[in-house]
Amino acid sequence: MNWLNDNINVLTLIGAAVIIILTVGIAGKYIKQMKTDKATGELTGDNWDGIGEFSNPLPTGWSLAFLGTIVWGLWYFFLGYPVATFSQIGQYNQEVSDYTKRFESKWANPDHETLMGMGEGVFLVQCSPCHGITGDGMDGKARDLTTWGGENHIVNTVLKGSKGQGYPLGQMPAGLMDKASAQAVAAYIVQDLSKSGKSKHPELIAKGKKLFATCGGCHGMDGKGMGGSAPALVNYGKAQFVVAVLNHGKKGNIGVMPKFNDGRLTDIQKTAVGTYVDSLGEE
Repeated sequence: MNWLNDNINVLTLIGAAVIIILTVGIAGKYIKQMKTDKATGELTGDNWDGIGEFSNPLPTGWSLAFLGTIVWGLWYFFLGYPVATFSQIGQYNQEVSDYTKRFESKWANPDHETLMGMGEGVFLVQCSPCHGITGDGMDGKARDLTTWGGENHIVNTVLKGSKGQGYPLGQMPAGLMDKASAQAVAAYIVQDLSKSGKSKHPELIAKGKKLFATCGGCHGMDGKGMGGSAPALVNYGKAQFVVAVLNHGKKGNIGVMPKFNDGRLTDIQKTAVGTYVDSLGEE
């Protein structure tokens, strides 16, 4: 590609040339004056250690250059770029946008097998550097996803708390319940609230439903998260729950997991990651 065909490049080069010419010309003029001119004129009356200040008007060239810079800046930002001319950056962004639309159209209704394949690919690129290629969290460096979606994960969260997702109602403190109570709540969430699977302790479900009142203050008694104020537990053990984590980001032991709602992943890709992560967890 001939870079002179890009109007932005040409405009930039012209501007650079004008700046160089003006700099050389003005610098040469004043260097010459320094050699020949004598210090004459009316003083302002101010004096600093014997050094006076001349009451000279602002040079016309400086005034015009200052005003010209303001006019140039306004024209450049509001008319010259990127609204009224070609831009390689704009072209790239448009190509990415067009590709994203084609991608979303092609995979608008993927089956489970497609979601698993897509999710595994994204996971290995975006998630495995911290969570490990098997999702085991690499010896506690990051969240162990092999327990994701199961009762043990809920018990662990209730006992240790949950931090770093930035929900409006704040962070979940540790120690809200003892282990036996947490196990009962986990049984209720998995089998009755989210209906994501069969509990290993069905005899605890009724007790867990009563104890869930402690959780309902933030998550809502229906488990829907109080309009986004806290995680929606009705989605626990499902791809939607993982998508919510991706959108909110997470502050962990080895750093901050970024929010993936900035366009780096499409909605389908996030759903695919959620589907794959759920497959790593407990049955």
